[in-house]
Amino acid sequence: MAKLLDVKGLRAGYGQTEVLHGLTFELEQGGITTILGANGAGKTTTLRAICGMVRVAGDIVFAGQAIAGKATEDIVRLGVAHVPDGRGTFVQLTTEENVRLGAYVRSDKGQVAADLDRVYHYFPRLKERRMQQAGTLSGGEQQMLAISRALMLSPKLLLLDEPSFGLAPLIVQEIYRILRDINTKEKVSMLLVEQNANIALGIADHAYLLETGNIVMSGTSDVIKNDETIRKSYLGY
Repeated sequence: MAKLLDVKGLRAGYGQTEVLHGLTFELEQGGITTILGANGAGKTTTLRAICGMVRVAGDIVFAGQAIAGKATEDIVRLGVAHVPDGRGTFVQLTTEENVRLGAYVRSDKGQVAADLDRVYHYFPRLKERRMQQAGTLSGGEQQMLAISRALMLSPKLLLLDEPSFGLAPLIVQEIYRILRDINTKEKVSMLLVEQNANIALGIADHAYLLETGNIVMSGTSDVIKNDETIRKSYLGY
C-alpha cells in the first residue's frame, strides 16, 4: 500500500525548547496509525508539527508533496484536517454553524450540502441539535462536533488528538465505532494520538510508542498489544 505520510528526522519545539528529537514514521494510504505515550512525550506536538503550527526541521511529505515549513492553511487545503485536544468548539455559534466552518477552504459549494448530510448520517445526535448553541452541548457531543467539522474539509488525512479524553466509556466506544466506520467506508486515513492505549490499539493498524520526544518502539498493533513487556513498561495495563 502506498505511503500517504512520510516523516523523517522530524524535530520540533517551542521557542528554544526542542520537544521532538528526530522522529521517523510513516502512515499508509487508507490506514490508521496511532502514536502512544505518556503526558509530555510529544504526541500533541507531533500533530501540530504536521499541521505547521510549530517550528520544525526535517522532512514531512504528504501525498507526494513536501509540507515542512508550509503555512497551516496551505496544508489544510491539501487535505489534512486536525481535531485538536480541547475540541475547539466555537461556543457562541450553533452546532450547524460550527460544522459548516470546516468547509471554509472549499470551493465546491454544491458538494458541501451533501457532505453536511453525510456528517449528520454519522452523527445523528448533532442533527437533532443543529440549531442549539454549541457551548451547551455535552462533552461527548462537542467531540463529535469537532470530528464533524474536520470531516467537512473532505480530508485525505484526519489528525485526532486524544478523542477519548474526559468522556464516559460508552461515549468513547460510540465515537471510535464511528471513526472505524468512516475509515472503512470512505478510506480516510487517520493519525491518532491517545493515552488510552487499549482502545487505540483496537482500531489502529500500526503503532508507535513515543517517550520524551523519541520513538522507542514501533510495530503492528497486534504485536504491540500482545507484548507483555511493552504493555507493562509503556502502556500501563
